[in-house]
Amino acid sequence: MSEVDYLDTLLKEDRRFPPSEAFKAQANFNDPNIYDEAAKDPVAFWAKQAEEISWFEPYKEVLQWDPPHAKWFVDGKLNAAYNCVDRHREGPRKNKAAIIWEGELGGCKVYTYDMLGREVDKAAHMLKNLGVQKGDRVAVYLPMVPELPITLLACAKIGAIHTVVFAGFSAKSLRDRIEDAQAKLLVTADAGWRRGHQVPLKRFADEAVEGTTIETVLVVKAVGDSATYTMTEGRDLYWDDEMGKASTKPFPPEKMDAEDILYLLYTSGTTGKPKGIVHTTGGYMVGVHTSMRSVFDLKDSDIFFCTADIGWVTGHTYIVYGPLSAGATVVMYEGAPDYPDRDRFWAIIEKYGVTTFYTAPTSIRTFMKWGPEYVEKHDLSSLRLLGTVGEPINPEAWMWYHTHVGKGRVPIVDTWWQTETGCAMIAPLPGLTTTKPGAATKPLPGIIADVVDENGQSVAPGNGGMLVIKHPWPSMLRTVWGDDERFRKTYFGKFPDWYLPGDGAHKDEDGYIWILGRLDDVINVSGHRIGTAEVESALVGHQAVAEAAVIGRSDAIKGQAITAFVTLKEGVQGTDELVAELKETVAQAIGKMARPEEIIFTAELPKTRSAKIMRRLLRDIAEGRVLGDTTTLADPSVIEELKKLSKYQT
Repeated sequence: MSEVDYLDTLLKEDRRFPPSEAFKAQANFNDPNIYDEAAKDPVAFWAKQAEEISWFEPYKEVLQWDPPHAKWFVDGKLNAAYNCVDRHREGPRKNKAAIIWEGELGGCKVYTYDMLGREVDKAAHMLKNLGVQKGDRVAVYLPMVPELPITLLACAKIGAIHTVVFAGFSAKSLRDRIEDAQAKLLVTADAGWRRGHQVPLKRFADEAVEGTTIETVLVVKAVGDSATYTMTEGRDLYWDDEMGKASTKPFPPEKMDAEDILYLLYTSGTTGKPKGIVHTTGGYMVGVHTSMRSVFDLKDSDIFFCTADIGWVTGHTYIVYGPLSAGATVVMYEGAPDYPDRDRFWAIIEKYGVTTFYTAPTSIRTFMKWGPEYVEKHDLSSLRLLGTVGEPINPEAWMWYHTHVGKGRVPIVDTWWQTETGCAMIAPLPGLTTTKPGAATKPLPGIIADVVDENGQSVAPGNGGMLVIKHPWPSMLRTVWGDDERFRKTYFGKFPDWYLPGDGAHKDEDGYIWILGRLDDVINVSGHRIGTAEVESALVGHQAVAEAAVIGRSDAIKGQAITAFVTLKEGVQGTDELVAELKETVAQAIGKMARPEEIIFTAELPKTRSAKIMRRLLRDIAEGRVLGDTTTLADPSVIEELKKLSKYQT
């Protein structure tokens, strides 16, 4: 067998959902010629999109490309915070709601663009007072409270580089990122709320910063219970106290070069050491702003609700920089989707008249498991667009989303992208694209993507291979912080001129791209390379199954054997008969070689707070290994239950 075989898939989907004439008529992108025009000259396409954001000084050249390094909008000067806040304050959006924040325990805060601007200016003055300068790194370890986007925008305003660490990470994970970034200041909170319980963030932060480069720790009173932590004199300061000392005068935005770093965001690496992904100001802002107009068809009247945490790139791009640069109203929710009950997201949509809802396929499958009655309790008629992000969505989940949340009338944009890409790359344009349940569809205008074999040859329709991006794009990562060789090797090592995302994909007869998941999420069973997403899709296609996660465990005979962890819909019992039926379902859908060796029924799957299934932990359980870091789990107790269920535990 060759190093990377074709990831052939038998996914067949006959259902088609063309855009309605009414939606097409009002869509921002509704000319089908846009694809060909952008493909012929992607540089000219991006130059045109760059006109939609505000520049202090015009750029001299659109693109300099010296693979693998790109420079976009060379010598242009701008500021991300100015684009997200100040330019709206200067116009008719001044008193428009920018952020609607809802706390997990209730309560609501609304920040107009003018109010948000005043808070960002004060925070910028505060950071300057504390010695933060342009180019300094500021670590941010906060729950989903308003001070989080305010901190990011304040850093952007003064030219400091922020690095957000998800508030579900452990003290060690926070420390690793602080040390790699050599951060000067940490913004954290006393604690955060999760399903009605306090998460002691300040206590974790204290453990993380000892002996690091952190000089100052700013503490937001998000919960207000001082019994959970201590304050270190000379280092720890309260956010409210320091904001009270800060000037209320407007803070002049730093004129940032287009290639000045906006932020670092760490993503997992195969070596275990996190990679600090570098995003710069000009290209990132052009990319994210464009995707708001194209993929999400943003209108001034829209209320945009992305359920991600700002600790992940989805929150950076589609809670902070994308929607705010476009002048949107963003709903930001602090807590869990099932607190105090399983209808919390739907209640929020009804309460605020949300028009665009963006969530993860894993969440959708959880909603399926809970049942449609929680959705049906609420009026979701305000919705006009639905989106998915995070991993491939199986057709069954897509159809459930379409039927029960979209009521059969709302377009769905299934978006493929990564921390490294900055914004959506492959997705439908809702005013142009006929969608298929489960397909990411086409690369966006200006994105040149393909599916190739191991020799770099484009695969014929009906075949699978490696996803590649063949032309640079503005919001692409520039390097890995402090390790450019790792950047080269990881993303451009196989094809020096092309970006290799590490995902397998399938190209169907219509040229649509189906994302199959990570290339390392491929199971080699007796020489057959089987994508985990294919098996999971087949399992979830069974009427009894709500969710499935598939991994490969070592097998002396086959090399690897397939283990499936399956969550059933409520009221369905896991029986030996159902096990046999599910195995046969996979065999019929894909082939006998893909039949799972065993199926383990579980009430829950291990997920991060951003709703991604942690298949690495499932592999550890199946192999009987010592478990890796579990601090990002939304519910760590799930692991203990799974260990009891697995017969392979040692």
